[in-house]
Amino acid sequence: MPSEKLVTRILIVDDDEDDFFLTSEYIKNIAGREFIIDWTYKYKEALDLICTRKYDIYFVDYRLGAKTGLDLIREAQDAACEEPIILLTGKGNHEIDIQAMQAGAVDYLIKPELSTEKLERSIRYSLERMQSLKALRTNERKFRSIFERSKDAVFLADNDLYFKDVNYATTELFGYEKEQLLTLSVFDLLINSTDQQTIMDDLFTTGDVDDMAVELITESGEKKHCILSLSQETDLQGERYIQGIIHDITNLKKVEKANLQIEKLAIAGRLVRTLAHEVRNPLNNINLAVQQLSPESLSDQSKVYLEIVDRNSKRIGDLISELLDFSRPADLVQVRSALQTIVDESIASALDRITLKQISLNVKYPPEPAWIHADSAKLQIAFLNIIINAIEAMPEKEGALQIEIRSDGGVFKVIVADNGIGISEENLPRLFEPYFTSKRNGLGLGLATTLIIIQQHKATVDVNSLPGKGTTFTVTFAPSA
Repeated sequence: MPSEKLVTRILIVDDDEDDFFLTSEYIKNIAGREFIIDWTYKYKEALDLICTRKYDIYFVDYRLGAKTGLDLIREAQDAACEEPIILLTGKGNHEIDIQAMQAGAVDYLIKPELSTEKLERSIRYSLERMQSLKALRTNERKFRSIFERSKDAVFLADNDLYFKDVNYATTELFGYEKEQLLTLSVFDLLINSTDQQTIMDDLFTTGDVDDMAVELITESGEKKHCILSLSQETDLQGERYIQGIIHDITNLKKVEKANLQIEKLAIAGRLVRTLAHEVRNPLNNINLAVQQLSPESLSDQSKVYLEIVDRNSKRIGDLISELLDFSRPADLVQVRSALQTIVDESIASALDRITLKQISLNVKYPPEPAWIHADSAKLQIAFLNIIINAIEAMPEKEGALQIEIRSDGGVFKVIVADNGIGISEENLPRLFEPYFTSKRNGLGLGLATTLIIIQQHKATVDVNSLPGKGTTFTVTFAPSA
């Protein structure tokens, strides 16, 4: 059974009918293929036919009346024509040859030099090149889709790590427009300057950076915990570039931190209950013994000592009760409440302190109520603790306290910012630990209690601080349904 011949559809665009017949005869004499050849001499009709993409290959004459074949090729390329176009001219012209290749033509043939062999070679080369280009474009579209749809930040950069191309996730992660990112380097986003040298050393020695933990800063100043991977690549022109992926693990870090705090609070609670039991037994004996002593039988000096023992026994008892209350937080009674009202009540409780220290207060709320499910009384205590800490950190007459409720990406945020002394880097991770305090007479339970209340409301708290510049607490709530 004879093999089936390949059918190739060709459109010849030429304003000279004799040239069309001559070219078509050469093509029909090519062995091994079957050709369907159509002809048009009209520029507009040719462009419309090209846009229908019904032909496998196009031969376009340079002279087409008021416009040229180069104009047609350029318009065809603008219309996303992927089929090969071959430019025909009456005589050789090196400049037109160059312009044709730049415009998107796959070949350039001179009519007086045409032959069946030359046309066969040109058609075969053009169709093979078209298949290769289509495969490349298909792969490019596939990988471009992966690039754009990736949830991780994916980017290309030069050897100095200046961004050359970024996907949508990169702009979302850092809060910059794409055009802004293309003026920045990865190094511009690093918080720790020592990471830059580590990255450059790894790229120089191995050509890769594998899963490096880094802290990056967004356009709004938010710190992001990320995993950075880089690799050196080479393009088709032999130019080196960097391919990178940034995986945001900020939420994972928050969960780990929250779980660690919960574990610490649980350990502290067990310790408190054990100590309270061991201390209260001898304390009860002391109180009973004090009660058995008759004041009438004691001297004035002994009465003073007895009062000291009695007073301090009660103080120890009160302290034990306070510690036990912390270790056994009461159940919440949550109702639908407006954050504005809760924050207002907390501010009212701290207003005397704000007034006495002559601190300026700036409050900013959204126009609509920020509804959440909350135990208002407990949440007021949490906000009050944060506000009092801010007040105590600020200098008299120079303090500036800003309290804002913000609707951000489907959640509500309460932001308390001060311009106080700030928190040192080594103390920041211990901020919510029970019994950790930098105050002379503090128990270290205020912020620990605050954390418990916030976590009971299924909320999170973040703290950013710069020593000498101030501290910002951000409490994030899911809105009420």
